Amino acid sequence: MTREESSTEDNPAPARTTRPSRWRMLGRDRAAAVGAAVLTVVALVALFGRLVIGDHAQRQDLDASLRPPSLADGVYGLLGTDVLGRSMVARLIEASATTLSVAVPAVLCSLVIGSTVGLWAGYHGGRRESVAMRIADVILSFPSLLIAVVVLYVFSPSALNLVLILAVTRIPVYLRTARAEAAELRSRLFVDAARTFGTAGRMIIYRHILPIALPTLLTVATLDFCFVMLTESSLSFLGIGIQPPDVSWGLMVAQGRQYLQTAWWITVLPGLAIVLTTVSATVLAAWARIATDPAQRWRLTLPKKRRAPSAAVPPEMIQ
Repeated sequence: MTREESSTEDNPAPARTTRPSRWRMLGRDRAAAVGAAVLTVVALVALFGRLVIGDHAQRQDLDASLRPPSLADGVYGLLGTDVLGRSMVARLIEASATTLSVAVPAVLCSLVIGSTVGLWAGYHGGRRESVAMRIADVILSFPSLLIAVVVLYVFSPSALNLVLILAVTRIPVYLRTARAEAAELRSRLFVDAARTFGTAGRMIIYRHILPIALPTLLTVATLDFCFVMLTESSLSFLGIGIQPPDVSWGLMVAQGRQYLQTAWWITVLPGLAIVLTTVSATVLAAWARIATDPAQRWRLTLPKKRRAPSAAVPPEMIQ
């Protein structure tokens, strides 16, 4: 044996540790994987479902009124019909597009506006931070659902007004979160170094602060999506949200509550869709918070222990 071979055996090369991908970490968490799959299906149905169902969501057939779920009437009769004989499958698909068309724009608008103002105020501090925080406190002092009820009662209920109201009332959530992140990061060494080299404040925010604060903001946005969707469903249930002939999950629950004892599927199925979507988003947000945190990410990389406790002990130590 040569000297090189012996030195190689005595000092083996260190094994390379590869960082697991997000998809692999997601696959190891079954609850988060199921939640992501449910949200993906809901998003695909909302985007492309209308192209498939055509006008079946509005097509009435009084002879088929309140038919229970059955396989005898084909795909559109799989989940039964409502009081006007309209297919529940088609109406659920139509309602998913309406619900997401309200929740997603409201969350995106509040995320962009609140994060931008919060990062700007938190980085510069001083009077700018004080003014931004006082505005956020004023908006938060009024319950968002109460503001939406009052404004929609005064003005005409519509999807656009609903998006604007929900976006404005949720801006302080992102403003306060982004302000806290920027205020903590502005004293870091790499920010001081960028400022010393003459980098403009907006470039420091964009290149150095935003990438670190973005995972937290996206996690908050995922949780806020659940709140916005539930608020829209509540307002539609009260009759001041989505108005017929449009349909949303909350409006379907309201329209079927008087037939709950005779035709339970009219109310239960859209309610179940709301529950599945919100629970899936909540579970996925909890996973994303751990996956984007370098201090907690290792929890998702641990292999699942399928062996007995004694199998983890070396055989030579077992007497």
